[in-house]
Parts: sequence; structure tokens; C-alpha cells
Amino acid sequence: MGGTEASMTADSPTPDTATPDSAPVEPSPALVQLAAAHGIATEYWSFFGDRVHVPAPTLRAVLQAMHVETATDDDISATLAEVEDAPWRRVLPPSFVSRPGARALPVHVPDGHDVRLVVALEDGSWRDLPVPDQAPVAREVDGATRWRVEVPLPTTLPVGWHTVHAFLTPFGGGDATESAQAGLVITPERMPDPPTRPGRHRGWGLMAQLYSVRSRASWGMGDFADLADLAAIAGAEGADFLLVNPIHAAEITSPIEASPYRPASRRFLAPLYVRPEDIREVAYLTPTERALVEAARTPVAAMDLDPARIDRDAVWAAKRVALDAIFAVPLSPARVAERDAFAAREGQPLDDFALWCALEEHYEGSARPDEAWDIASPLISDLRERLAGRVRFHVWLQWICDQQVESAQAAAKASGMAIGVMHDLAVGVHPLGSDAWSLRPMYAQGMAVGAPPDMYNQQGQTWNQPPWLPGALAESGYAPLRDMIRTLLRHAGALRIDHVIGLFRLWWIPEGLSPAAGTYVRYDHEAMIGVLMLEAQRASAVLIGEDLGNVEPWVRDYLADRGILGTSVLWFEREGDGFRPPEEYRRSLLATVNTHDLPPTAGYLADEHVALRARLGLLTRPVEEELADADAERAAMLTLLRSRGLIGEAPSEREVIEALSVLITASPSQLVGVALVDAVGERRTQNQPGTDTEYPNWQIPLAGPEGEVVLLDDLATLPRFTSLVSAVDARV
Repeated sequence: MGGTEASMTADSPTPDTATPDSAPVEPSPALVQLAAAHGIATEYWSFFGDRVHVPAPTLRAVLQAMHVETATDDDISATLAEVEDAPWRRVLPPSFVSRPGARALPVHVPDGHDVRLVVALEDGSWRDLPVPDQAPVAREVDGATRWRVEVPLPTTLPVGWHTVHAFLTPFGGGDATESAQAGLVITPERMPDPPTRPGRHRGWGLMAQLYSVRSRASWGMGDFADLADLAAIAGAEGADFLLVNPIHAAEITSPIEASPYRPASRRFLAPLYVRPEDIREVAYLTPTERALVEAARTPVAAMDLDPARIDRDAVWAAKRVALDAIFAVPLSPARVAERDAFAAREGQPLDDFALWCALEEHYEGSARPDEAWDIASPLISDLRERLAGRVRFHVWLQWICDQQVESAQAAAKASGMAIGVMHDLAVGVHPLGSDAWSLRPMYAQGMAVGAPPDMYNQQGQTWNQPPWLPGALAESGYAPLRDMIRTLLRHAGALRIDHVIGLFRLWWIPEGLSPAAGTYVRYDHEAMIGVLMLEAQRASAVLIGEDLGNVEPWVRDYLADRGILGTSVLWFEREGDGFRPPEEYRRSLLATVNTHDLPPTAGYLADEHVALRARLGLLTRPVEEELADADAERAAMLTLLRSRGLIGEAPSEREVIEALSVLITASPSQLVGVALVDAVGERRTQNQPGTDTEYPNWQIPLAGPEGEVVLLDDLATLPRFTSLVSAVDARV
């Protein structure tokens, strides 16, 4: 583990320190105990079945990111004592999340006092929380005795966001004084089954990369208007949902991050997807202003017919010209009221996000001073006033995004969809983005989220996204998580959570180290999942967790018990040398043939997953061996399809693709997903894991089997599309 200790500091040598480039060192028992107390894995089982002991430098780095001092043995001992005493010093925990009656609230009372607990319910009413008559547990803290009592939560407490207040009264009389209050979140026990159309026991839907789906009215990439039209087309074919890539906010200056899974903010939306002509104030532009908008659109609209690549920077440059012109049009009183109501609802976080956008423009092309990275600095306070006009612009722009997404969901429901738009939640955020800036105390500095080594990525993966601090989330009452989910589900019927295991544990990688040098950090999954479910229930939305890969088996059972669907990809459902019969899939599942990290099925059948990795130098074995394995895998799948009468002896590529989608309808899975790329015969993959600049990830426009552009305007009459979706619709 060369270089591990280079980023560490110590006041004096300890038994578990190492010098740069030395071998991994075993942590001391005290360091192991301290790490475990903070939810840090000190050992784990690898993908390959090996028991891995996490070395001391990694544990120290992760603890340091949690603001835990470990420089010397004395520090560790003192911190261990603090970890044990800290909960006892607080009458109430910082926040408490529970299902109705499932957990007891820990209350710590100073000696010589009685405690009364009162819950302020979300509806404004108050309710006493009875303190049981039980023998409490005592502990000496800071030279005084404190008592711990476990207070059961009544099953009659309603689901919602409440506050519990603690009042202490001295023995022998005296006035009661409020000593503490804490957020009390009561969450649903279980999510209901996904809604379906009348007469059906389950639903199916289309899966698409929105930016890739263009129409003749697009500005060079798919947008919110295209989202509405694609939903309407899919709904007319019998689909119940439309799953799209994350539409989180990205940069608003060049270069714009192509990956939708590395956003600037997960709460706010990407104005890159706005259709300028659909903004009401366009009707009031002068002829000169209209000409300006059209002149901005013309060059990027010509890109709609280019099958090669999506150019986000060119698209945004054109749209920004148009949006600036539209923003200058005065709003009517009714529109002012709508915008102001939106801004008031979103509050300070929206203002901070808009300020970040304004700062991006202000410092475009130049280095940002260190002080500008601190949202509480005098410089930022000054710039908040100086850039107020641009802040208003970006607040307005988020309002426009919200309205256009609302229209898309309305179109989806009007088409007959039972669910509608299904958003995708990225696992993290860009380290220099808005969330990481405005919510800096919530994130672990010097850490990146990733994945340990597995058979597909033998060195592991670094996603270059800072992880949330578990303790900071609890201190905030999980408000950032709540607000993020609430925004995403405001105009949606479902949410897919990418890498859902991240709500249970995340792989933290210390800055400067390889992915293999990281370790797992656990989160309070009962709280995280509970908050997620509470907001989903309020939005009448379905939850799907992407639980592929190295996931602890109990996690899948837990999610199923809570009514959260898992994810299945046909090509990963292996059994021996063949494939698991779809009848054996889980019921609580979104079943699909492929995923955006694989080539479309046409490309997969043509060994594009091997050829592409060979071209990029990503293979770890000779290409002949990879092709032999691919041939055996394909032969096993074709045998399975023939055994069910889904294909003949010499099927065409189109027939095989259609048969694969029909095959998964034999599963008991509650939802079935059909990839749009499969329905049009696209061969190119959207994302090749393990690459950055080597391949145009997330930039591939929708095209057919011969590379010809497929436009949204022609989709409903495309024989290949209608044949596949009709075959699926007839079997769900």
C-alpha cells in the first residue's frame, strides 16, 4: 500500500503507523475499536471471497475525515471515552427516525430530575409521550450521574415529521424547564405495490437516456418537452412508466460534465433540458428578440440530425442566449405570484444554488479565490449582493424547470400511465458542485466514493464524489435527504436509487490512494430508508433500488420487506453455465434485459462489449478468451430462447432482441423495463465503465442499427419499436 501514510500526520510514532511505501500495517486494538464505533469497517469480505483486514492508515484517514482525532495513542483513548460519553451528555439524540412503535427513544436524565416528554406533531397538535416506570441504567459522566431510560414510541403516532421536547423538573419541586428538543420522524412500515392499469397485475415501462432522444424541435439534445412526448408515445403503447437518466443540475459554464451521475446538485434540476419556446413569456418577445432566439437555435438544431455525438456545451451556449432574452420579459402579476411561491417553498437552499450558478458565471475562465469556496465568507456575502441579478435569473430558471417537468408528468399520466415519469437518483455529487459547496459540513473532505475491486474492475473504482458524513446527517435531522427526495418526487411517479447499497454502506477512498485502499462506512439505513419512504409515500411514488453487484444478501430481503423493488438484469442472472429461468426471479423487482453500463442488446449480441474494451485496452485477458466466453454466453441464451419457442433455428438480430424482452415477462417481477435503445436497434453503449476521456460516455444520440438517427417524431410509426413494445405489452 505504497504512499498510504504520506497523507497522514502524527505527533509521534504509534504501533500502527507506517512510512510511505511500506507494507500495510495492522491497526492497534484501540484504533479498531474507535473505527468500529464510528461505523467504519475494520475488515470485510471481498468480491473474490477473501477476508480483508483494513490497514491502520486507511482507518486513520477515514476517522480524520469524520473530524475524529487519531494522531497519538492518547488521542485515540480520549476519543474513545468521548464516543462512549457523548450520548449520555444529551438528554435527547440529535434526531430519531422510527417506524410506528418499532424503536424506543433513548433519553438521558441528570441525577435528581424527572423528565416529561411532549411530541409536537406535524399538524400542530401536541401529545404527551409517556415515560415508562422502569429501572434506568446509570453512568458517571463528567463527575455526575446520569440516567438512561428507553421510551417506547406509541404505535398511534402518525407518520410524519414531528419534534419531541424534553422538560426537566428537579426532585422535590421547582419549575420545569425545556432542556432539549429533537426531530422525531415516524416513517411508513412498508410501501404499497406499484400501481397498474385496470385489469393488470403489473406494469412495464420504457427506459431512456433523455439527452439522447431528440425531435425536430430539439436544440441538439433531448429536453423536457421531448420527455413529455416520449412519455405520451410510450403510454399510448401501454407503458406504465418512463425511466430516464438523472436530470440533476450540472455545471452552467463550459465544460459541462457529461455524466448525469456526477451532478453539481442532486436537489435541483438541469436547465440544460429546458425547451425555451415552451416558456410562456416567449409570446411577448419583440420581433428582434424572436430573431435572436431563432438565430441561437439554428446551429444546434442542425445537430439533431447528427448521429455521432451530443455537444452539451454548444447546446447550453445557445440556450443561454435565448433564456437571457426571455428572462428580460416582465412577468404578469399572476406569474410573479407563482414564481415567488416557488422560491418561498424552496427557501434558502434555492438561493444558495442560484448563487453558486452566478459564481460559476462570475469566475468563468479564471481561478476562484480560496475565500469563494466558503459560503460563509465575507467575499461570498459581498458577491451575493453584487450578483443579485444573476441569482434572480437562476431562481427563475429553476422555476421554469419545475414547470416543464410538471408538464411532462401530466402528459405521462394523461397517456394512461399508472406511474408516469421515473426519475433516477445519482449516488453522489461533483466535489466542486453546488451541493458540495453549500452543504460542505455535510460531506467528508478528502474522501471519494467508489467501489472495491471486483471481476469487472480489478483495481476497484473511484467515482470522485465526496460521501455524506453519517453523523452530520443525523445532526441535521436528515433534512438534506428529505429535501432532495421531496424535490425529485414533486412531479414524478417513481424514483430509482442508483447504488442503493449506499444508503446502508459506502466505499470510502482516502484522497490520493487507490480504490483498493478504501473501506466501507455504514449509515443508519433504518433512518435513510425511512426518510426515503416517507417522502415517497407522500408523493404516491414507487421506489426502486439498484441492488446489482456486491450487495449483502440481507439488504435485498430488507428492501423487499419495506416494499422497495430491487433490480435485475437478464445477462447477470446466471446459473451454472447457463441462465436462471425468469420464473425464479424475485417478485419485488424491476426486471430488464440490460443496463446503461452495457451495450444495447444488438451490440451485446455482436460482441461489442468485447470489441470496445479491446480497442480501449481494458481487457485483462487475451481477446480470444473473452470472445470464447461471449460466444458460450450467447449460445446458452439462444438455447434458452429456443427451448421456450421464442425463436427459430436461424433468428435475425431483431427477433432475438424481441424474444429477450418477451422472456423476462415470464418472471413474477412487479415491473418490467424495456430499453429504448433495444426497441430501435441501437448498437453503441452509452457508458463504458473504466473510461473517462477514452470514450464519449453519456454523449451518444439515439440511432438505429445502421447508425441512422432515430428522431422522436418518427418513433411511434417505427416498425421495430411498435413490434417490440406490443409484444411486451401483450404479455405483462
